[in-house]
Amino acid sequence: MSIDSQSGKEDVQTLPSEISALVKQSIPKHVAIIMDGNGRWAQAQGKPRVIGHKAGVKAVRRAVSTARKLGVESLTLFAFSSENWRRPDKEVSLLMELFFTVLQRELKLLHNNGVRLNIIGDTSRFSPRLQKQIAAAEEKTADNKDLVLNVAANYGGRWDIMQAAQKLAAKIETGEMSSTQFTEEALSEHLCMQEQAEVDLMIRTGGDYRISNFVLWQAAYAELVFTDTLWPDFDEDAFKDAIAIFANRQRRFGLTGTQIDTIRSL
Repeated sequence: MSIDSQSGKEDVQTLPSEISALVKQSIPKHVAIIMDGNGRWAQAQGKPRVIGHKAGVKAVRRAVSTARKLGVESLTLFAFSSENWRRPDKEVSLLMELFFTVLQRELKLLHNNGVRLNIIGDTSRFSPRLQKQIAAAEEKTADNKDLVLNVAANYGGRWDIMQAAQKLAAKIETGEMSSTQFTEEALSEHLCMQEQAEVDLMIRTGGDYRISNFVLWQAAYAELVFTDTLWPDFDEDAFKDAIAIFANRQRRFGLTGTQIDTIRSL
């Protein structure tokens, strides 16, 4: 990296073009959201937690609409983590039934609006009926191009990395590849959402400040935005506020602030 003696600016011409594009982003290509607060939203109104989950479905619809309107390419929603099985059996059963119902009810709307549905996570633990519904929904929307909606169900970031590592280990065992070919790039190719851009912006609603084992690899350079807004109250304005925060952040990717300023001025 050299310094331009006349302008005093660092020469950034040798940087990869994708770095320049990422630095100049005002709209994130990939947004991931931890949808937290459904239960507390319902309890605050003296209602059962499941009412909060149903209200959360409306917030999902708004988020999908807003993401599509703003030109976001991928929206990843944390619907059910691998740790959520620890919740009371009744709540888990209600969530599974709600998931099935929403898939049926929302599929036509998603398809008509050019949204491709992609369920990420270990779906083998779900009932055969739910697995069949997931497969049908993914197949119907497979060719849609306007927005990819990734729904993380029975998903965990550590699980995602582990299952990718196991696939590579199996290839090494069979002689399909050598241990020296076990690289970051090779591992990335076996993760969920491997064909999509990495997460640019991660939002968590509900007032907590943690990422809860969500897209750990894909969000390595994501900007994090935490809001006290409970998920059922997360509307288009709240989404746009998070996008505005993202647009005003200085994403450095290991570079200096001066380098970033130079890239933005080009």
